[in-house]
Amino acid sequence: MRRLRTALPASVAAAAAALVLVASPAVAHGGKPTPRPPVVTDVATGLVTPLSLAVGPHGTTYVTQNFPGLLTAVGRDGTPSVLYASPDGGEVGGVSYADRRITFTETQLGEEGPVASEVSTLRTDRWGNPTGAPRVLADTFAYERAKNPDGRTAYGLLRTGRACLAQIPAGPLPARYTGIADSHPYATTTVRGTTYVADAGANAILSISERGKIRTVAVLPPQPAVVTAEFAASLGWPDCAVGQTYWFEAVPTDVEVGPRGVLYVTTLPGGPEDDSLGARGAVYTVDPWKGKVRQVASGFVGATNLAVTDQGTVYVSELLGGRISQAGRRGPSTVVEVPLPAGLEWTGKGLLATTNVLPADDTSPPDGHLVRVDLGKHRGR
Repeated sequence: MRRLRTALPASVAAAAAALVLVASPAVAHGGKPTPRPPVVTDVATGLVTPLSLAVGPHGTTYVTQNFPGLLTAVGRDGTPSVLYASPDGGEVGGVSYADRRITFTETQLGEEGPVASEVSTLRTDRWGNPTGAPRVLADTFAYERAKNPDGRTAYGLLRTGRACLAQIPAGPLPARYTGIADSHPYATTTVRGTTYVADAGANAILSISERGKIRTVAVLPPQPAVVTAEFAASLGWPDCAVGQTYWFEAVPTDVEVGPRGVLYVTTLPGGPEDDSLGARGAVYTVDPWKGKVRQVASGFVGATNLAVTDQGTVYVSELLGGRISQAGRRGPSTVVEVPLPAGLEWTGKGLLATTNVLPADDTSPPDGHLVRVDLGKHRGR
């Protein structure tokens, strides 16, 4: 992944942190109450960058605290306990749970990006308690160096004339290039012994067998955006680039199994991940057998996770949008506004989510929340 990395704007974080959910029922002018809106209830607080979660057995929720490198179990009473700590200070994320097995990712970050990445599993008893040490299931960084799934995919100003391309200065965003070898496994899900991985560095969905064999299921398609005058100026690009289409890398942030075994994937659009070039986050379906990719929704701002019900309803956490939304053909619709949401899972009765996953500003201490979302009128749709 060679995309323009942008820090979370302080103004966006502050605005998101100021969002307030009004949980009392609204009343129409005629006096008839409208259906009860979703209600958000804290389960645990004080978490540090809780970017992913998984629904475990008997009320247990597994939550990753990514930047400190911790895999945490949160009990029914909200008490957190550390199940695993990265011995080398790596980022721990991408947690999922199936068949008495916790699956999670671990990435070692260097100055230029990831330098090692693995997917590991941890066996549990029927109550969700670990029964041994984690086992490395697969080395996605080694696979990426050997295969580089998007190595033949072209990105950049693909339809711009040579004269204009010659004026593009060297910088963080090349005029044209193909996918580089980079692995950052960001999300996992397991079904019938096969683990699917959303690799945000490889720009691909991978599958891993029980024996640890990796294959590429699909490479996510490049994301087009029209270059604005403001964007060109920020990069020092010439006027001839304004109005041209730049094809950014798609960055998968979650993968879930939906009805009939189809995979659902959220993506960040590469480049600016806010709405400065438009709300370009998307949801795709991926055929796990044939690798066919189809966009089913778009218009998200910072789509960092999704949840899929048995009926195929898709909910998306929008980190920079400050909301959990429902995906639809006409775009997303707000389910509930929450500050800086990231992890999201369907429980069968409602949603579990992580919020406040980044500090609101440079002076605020980390205070990530695990919350339960009672969907009210949205339930089960």
